[in-house]
Amino acid sequence: MFDTVSDEMIKKGECTDIYFVRTEEILEKEQVNPVVSMEVTAVALPDSWGIVCGLSDVLALLEGVPVTVDAMPEGTLFYPGEPVLRITGRYRDFCRYETAILGFLCHASGIASATAHIMCEAKGRPVYSFGSRRQHPSIAMMIERAAWIGGADGVSNTCAPKGMPVVGTMPHAMVMCFKKPEDAWRAFDRDAPTAVPRIMLCDTYCDEKTESLNAAECGATAVRLDTPRSRRGNMRAIIEEVRWELDSHGYSRVKIFLSGGVTKEDVIAYRDCVDAFGIGGAIANAPVVDFALDIVEIEGKPKAKRGKRSGIKQVYQLVCEKHRTLPVGQTPPANAAPLIRQYIVDGRIVKQSDMQEARERVLKWIRRSTETTEEKKEPGKKNGKNGSQKKPTAVPKA
Repeated sequence: MFDTVSDEMIKKGECTDIYFVRTEEILEKEQVNPVVSMEVTAVALPDSWGIVCGLSDVLALLEGVPVTVDAMPEGTLFYPGEPVLRITGRYRDFCRYETAILGFLCHASGIASATAHIMCEAKGRPVYSFGSRRQHPSIAMMIERAAWIGGADGVSNTCAPKGMPVVGTMPHAMVMCFKKPEDAWRAFDRDAPTAVPRIMLCDTYCDEKTESLNAAECGATAVRLDTPRSRRGNMRAIIEEVRWELDSHGYSRVKIFLSGGVTKEDVIAYRDCVDAFGIGGAIANAPVVDFALDIVEIEGKPKAKRGKRSGIKQVYQLVCEKHRTLPVGQTPPANAAPLIRQYIVDGRIVKQSDMQEARERVLKWIRRSTETTEEKKEPGKKNGKNGSQKKPTAVPKA
């Protein structure tokens, strides 16, 4: 009905590039079917590092296929050129799955990576994924799962996997269904479940300052500014004016929530004067990680095409947290931790991918990254455009 491919077709390998089907047919006629090891790597990344995501779908796809799969756990940080997943088996047995394998990993890793980079820049400010409407609805669950693993504090789509907060405020359409914004805000305050924070959308008809003050009078715990880019002008001036007026009228506890085309650069620019961010396209439409799946070994012997390093490899995390890639079997550095683990043996899943564990890996990295940044600052150094860095404060979930 909706121009989507069914789970059954993907599982059967029927969603693939045609040349894999032709390759399979020719190899079968020629009775060629070598045991190969293939590794997934990305020569370049959208940013300096990425986050592995999408492994759970790869495991579901290859369960029952006579292959062995080794991979970095989801939520692991990786760098260009490092193998994040390896498949070993007879080539014809999994040839046609390459398209789906890369699709799972490229898309989800792109979203998780972009989210993690945004979270690092938010410096403790809550960030929520509001972007599932920017993608086909059939993949909403994947988008929200990847954003959650990437560290987002909540997601907006009702089809998100269980175990994460599903959050959201009000649309302009709801405000416009009433005669005036105040009627909408009061109705929301009366009728929304008590557990839902009273975050009011404040830029439908009037300027942000006027609507924010009126919303505060109607019981808002936070005001959401979703100003279109065509009307923004100096967004920092708008935010600071709203903050000033709220404070001067006795509403210093009312928070400011910014959404509407927010990018990582916006988070950096406004994190000192905004309490939380709702981010859409910068997460859901994040650049994919350009992974490739290449043969590195045939019948136990190292072999690779031009531009690729032959032989199966292990990636180690050193004590200093840097990575080193070495051929499997070579003595690793002292106290180094191997990052590639076994998940499937001869078609049988021996280890599942846990979404919450994956998220915690990313959150630990974000915390370390933030702490390292703070430690590098000179004592007493000021931040932000207008003085010292504002200490992050709790903001109600959207």
